[in-house]
Amino acid sequence: MISTASSTAEMVTQRKLEISTEVVEDKNSGKLGCFGWLLVIISFILVILMFPVTLFMCVKIVKEYERAVIFRLGRITDRKPKGPGMFFILPCTDAFVKVDLRTVSFDIPPQEILTKDSVTVCVDGVVYFRIHCPISAVANVSNAHSSTRLLAQTTLRNALGTKNLAELLSDREGISHSMQESLDEATDPWGIKVERVEIKDVKLPQQLQRAMAAEAEASREARAKIIAAEGEMKASRALKEASLVIAESPSALQLRYLQTLNTIAAEKNSTIVFPLPIDILHNFMERK
Repeated sequence: MISTASSTAEMVTQRKLEISTEVVEDKNSGKLGCFGWLLVIISFILVILMFPVTLFMCVKIVKEYERAVIFRLGRITDRKPKGPGMFFILPCTDAFVKVDLRTVSFDIPPQEILTKDSVTVCVDGVVYFRIHCPISAVANVSNAHSSTRLLAQTTLRNALGTKNLAELLSDREGISHSMQESLDEATDPWGIKVERVEIKDVKLPQQLQRAMAAEAEASREARAKIIAAEGEMKASRALKEASLVIAESPSALQLRYLQTLNTIAAEKNSTIVFPLPIDILHNFMERK
């Protein structure tokens, strides 16, 4: 117990030292030092001495949808991007990187994925993202756009590998939403906001397509037979009720017979078939 407590205390102390070191480094990150300020002053004096020429080197312009991250002697100045519009830099000590803040879209190349129920499918998609923090996009990742593309490919494979084929075909919206959340969480330290992820196409093997088509056709035929059987059942019930009504009044059957003859005669047929009443045959059968 004593050794466990001592190890825990050592870990806490080490963590406090790491945090204090990070705080000191963060406070000193914006300081140039004496030599750095000397170089800045010299550069500023050269700009004043060569004013007509250096004016074109010092004045920079970025567009409305762009921001400029300025590095002075390798350090980011002001921790704040410049723009849009005009800003000034020192030609000898400053350098800047332009960052585009517009929404960027790219296609995820088709990925062959093995689903949870061991079916191989080929899936592609599209991702929409934008940079919301230019400083993080420049300082925390070497190439934000390329890194986001590679991360989207791996996220697509990981997300679809946990789904079976039925979920993949029926729940595209849910899968796209979960992919967006995963990508947004992973790219947040890079200053990137993933706005939308869409799965465009799911390609199945031809053998599987034929099997699914046969299954769908069999299902449709089964439903059609069930509907036809239900229709016959309802029709038989209606005929039963009609026979009961006719049985209550014998003259109703004779009227129905005459109405049928009238319908046949209206069609100008040369032959008319007279039905033989079943009651007559029933009487002969009883005598035998």
